[in-house]
Amino acid sequence: MRLKTILACLTTPEHSGNIMKFAASLARRHAAHLVGLHAPEALDVYPSFALHVPDTMFLVFNENQDKQIEEIKAIFERHTHGETFPSEFRLLRADRMSTSARWIESAHTADLVIMAQDDKTADRYDQRGAQVEVIRNSGCPVIVVPAEHDGTEIGKNIVLGWSDTREAARAAHDMLSVAQSGADVTILRVGKASKDTLENSGGISVAEMLSRHDLKSTLAHRSATDSDIAGMLDQVAFEQGADLIVTGALGHSKVYDFVIGATTHALLKRARIPVMFSK
Repeated sequence: MRLKTILACLTTPEHSGNIMKFAASLARRHAAHLVGLHAPEALDVYPSFALHVPDTMFLVFNENQDKQIEEIKAIFERHTHGETFPSEFRLLRADRMSTSARWIESAHTADLVIMAQDDKTADRYDQRGAQVEVIRNSGCPVIVVPAEHDGTEIGKNIVLGWSDTREAARAAHDMLSVAQSGADVTILRVGKASKDTLENSGGISVAEMLSRHDLKSTLAHRSATDSDIAGMLDQVAFEQGADLIVTGALGHSKVYDFVIGATTHALLKRARIPVMFSK
């Protein structure tokens, strides 16, 4: 599947340049329609409290919002000016909706969502953790880009995290939209080794499927505890010189993720290269 609509979530001026460089590279390769979406923060006022909000507070808040909007829009225009692919800057104010709800709303009609890695030093409070909500509820693959990524092209050397799950199967198919022809794909199974030689038949079948798409696959296995799968994916990607990690996401319930932790949450925090999450 070729990408035709790419949604870039532009959160702050600090991260928008990095995200736009990455998104423009993909849009250029696929001749895709690139949407840059910014959702300004709403000023919450709680009427149950007998508290007067001075007009100057609204004025300063709106001035700061307008300044940030102009900065982000200028970054978007700088990365799309002169390009042959179509693009649009979209402004959707959060109002009574959360920021993540606005992103999910637009993601429903996109082929791919691109987001920055969570950054507590730069992100607004209402933006924190939004990546998980978009991955869980958008119905669309999401690539999360680390702040230190240089925006170089992806899809030539990929690590695919594999397990016999629906989410992993979805990830393998979503990967086809960004993998370049002839790309190297390491199909990595992480966990305890099995004495049953047939247990990895799923990985073999995936390799055969990818070969029909002109991708060169290698099967790999690494031992790790459930709590360190993310670290192993990141390590193997580093060893292989990969430009992208692809993995199924949020395969457990919210309660499991909160109590035990999950690979998705760990990768969101520690991955050193872009990660495509599929739910």
